[in-house]
Amino acid sequence: MLTITANGRLTREVELRATPSGTSVATVSVASDRRDRSADPVYLSLILWEGQAEAAAKHLVKGQAVTFSGRLEPREYTTRDGRHGVALEVQNVDLEYGPRPRGQDTSEPAPTAEPVPAAGDDADDIPF
Repeated sequence: MLTITANGRLTREVELRATPSGTSVATVSVASDRRDRSADPVYLSLILWEGQAEAAAKHLVKGQAVTFSGRLEPREYTTRDGRHGVALEVQNVDLEYGPRPRGQDTSEPAPTAEPVPAAGDDADDIPF
């Protein structure tokens, strides 16, 4: 068993679906940069189940940063035109949500503070 811990950003919105028995399952597509920034990123699919899948579909957005850990599983596939490939999937995922991309933060804006005068400005107005 190969365990991986990495971080990356979602490459698209979370795909939430259900098995025939009704169990929720989500696929989260992530691009993880290599140490050598000039190299192409590694693309992984995180496979989430049940409550974790539903929460990810509700809260994660394309471009959002995530940190994850899980079991790395290669999955072989064949394209419609007959080419063979391997997809890297991460199963049994521990997932931490990172910041959303700029302009997509749904939280309330932070209150702005009143400017504080620099030392020496209006020193006569200080009450002590």
